[in-house]
Amino acid sequence: MRFGLVGTGYWAQVAHAPALASTPGAELTAVWGRDPAAAAALAATCGAAAHQDIDVFLASVDAVAFAVPPHVQAPLAIRAAQAGKHLLLEKPVTISVDDADRLAAAVEEAGVASIVFFTWRFNTEIRAWLTDEQARGGWSREGWSGGAAVWLGTSLQPDSPFNTPWRREKGGLWDVGPHVVSLLWASLGPVVSVTRFSDVDDAIKIANDTLYGLGAGVWTRDINVAYRAGRAIKAGRVWTNSYHLYPAHAAFGGYKQSGIGRENHKMMLDHYQQTKNLLVSYSPKALGFF
Repeated sequence: MRFGLVGTGYWAQVAHAPALASTPGAELTAVWGRDPAAAAALAATCGAAAHQDIDVFLASVDAVAFAVPPHVQAPLAIRAAQAGKHLLLEKPVTISVDDADRLAAAVEEAGVASIVFFTWRFNTEIRAWLTDEQARGGWSREGWSGGAAVWLGTSLQPDSPFNTPWRREKGGLWDVGPHVVSLLWASLGPVVSVTRFSDVDDAIKIANDTLYGLGAGVWTRDINVAYRAGRAIKAGRVWTNSYHLYPAHAAFGGYKQSGIGRENHKMMLDHYQQTKNLLVSYSPKALGFF
């Protein structure tokens, strides 16, 4: 299959171009970029043709891989789908719900294939793990009954090649969030609801609106928020800017219907003992009325 690559930046150079050039059954034949000189330079490294006209570029390929910002990707991907080209999309596919709907409609109407390039979903070990989870039935049968995920990134570090304008504007939720959702979706099942909050008090109210309270997590750079939330959330253990740390000396147990009592720490021993007071006079003389 003849692939064309849209984009000439760092990710296009180190990931898309080498992957397409080395994958059996795929041939990288064309490159298009907003910077013609960069497109020509990248095309020269992989034996592809550089194009300045997007229509000529699309006419020369069977599928298009994208390595451009989301607001650039969406209109070009719609155009490619309408031209009958299969799509290998970057995440997020767009930053607009309307654009996402238009892209999905264009793909469905054209009858082309599309996939989002979630890198971990192409990792051999991750694919094997997901295959095992799905074989066990996932969420609906004997797979996981729940899960929590934390994904840390360094793309906003000053020296990171991923420190690009759209990431600085939209932040980590738009950058690494789709990776997390992709893996949770594959292991637990599709997303059925998303909860938003307006401020810290609203977030605490939502967190406490449950019958259970075994553990909770708070992520914030504001020490005041960390202190307030940690005290206000009704859970036996609240992690702040960390998760699932289990030091042996820290008491562990739940609030509400997450159980009674505590494990670990001397507090645990208290539940196996009774307190007795011995009030003894060692004086040989009678004390009081006795």
